[in-house]
Amino acid sequence: MTHPEHDRALECALAAARRGLPVIPLSRTKLPAIRSPHRGETGRGMCRGQCGRLGHGVHDAATEPARIAELFAAAPWASGYGIACGRSPHHLIGLDLDRKDGVDGVTDLVDLAARWGFAVPWTRTVLTPSGGRHLWLRGPAEVIVPNSVRRLGPGIDVRGSGGYLVGPGSVTTAGRYRWDPPTASMPPAAVPRRLLRLLLASPQRRAGRATTGTTAGAAEPLIRFVLASPVGERNERLFWAACRAFENGHGDHVAARMVEAAVRVGLPEREAASTVGSARRHVLRRSGGRRSAGAL
Repeated sequence: MTHPEHDRALECALAAARRGLPVIPLSRTKLPAIRSPHRGETGRGMCRGQCGRLGHGVHDAATEPARIAELFAAAPWASGYGIACGRSPHHLIGLDLDRKDGVDGVTDLVDLAARWGFAVPWTRTVLTPSGGRHLWLRGPAEVIVPNSVRRLGPGIDVRGSGGYLVGPGSVTTAGRYRWDPPTASMPPAAVPRRLLRLLLASPQRRAGRATTGTTAGAAEPLIRFVLASPVGERNERLFWAACRAFENGHGDHVAARMVEAAVRVGLPEREAASTVGSARRHVLRRSGGRRSAGAL
């Protein structure tokens, strides 16, 4: 039996798919709602859906109504949907501008634009429950934009190839995602050329120095996120934070600190270490093995 939030999410997901946007069902924690069919398996390679079963996260994303109905039927607890980035025909790039814990992603983006000489595009925008914004941009077909967390600024996360954005109409533990009304009917604007260069540049080249000295600072918001975990969400928040760390290239450097933070909020050390290890494998699977585990 489904519930109204599930049915509404399915309706919104189908509407997005009609515009050519591939979608997957999400749980209230913003994670893919269908668990991996390979959990606990060893020596299975990097399956991205080739096995034919559901549960491969963003690799399940589809635009065909029958396939979407199948995905949501397998996850009657889903209350939202994710939109896969980097996929044809829109090659969507998402700028996730946070506004919490003392950061303001909108201000960070404006400062970045002034510093590097590009205009912030007026584009389709989703308002997040925390007061942040998701800016949708259209990327070039021949370019693969990587995911990143706070690399461009303290309040800026990037969703590119292999990532996804929470779709408007989704309900999460934090609240509902919704359109910014003036932009709801707009197509995604083309990503500015100078911004695209920043999205593609390595952290070393962009900053002009090695990143080893900044690893701890970049991970601090994720450590705080784990330390703020309420009872009932500790494991899920640890998994989410660890995924972001591995995606951004410093997971192996901060894994021990994440485990320590999880233990401080009440998780058994063995369980915390297992969750961080699962996040590492999840990121490897999602990247198709093209990167090392330390490489969102």
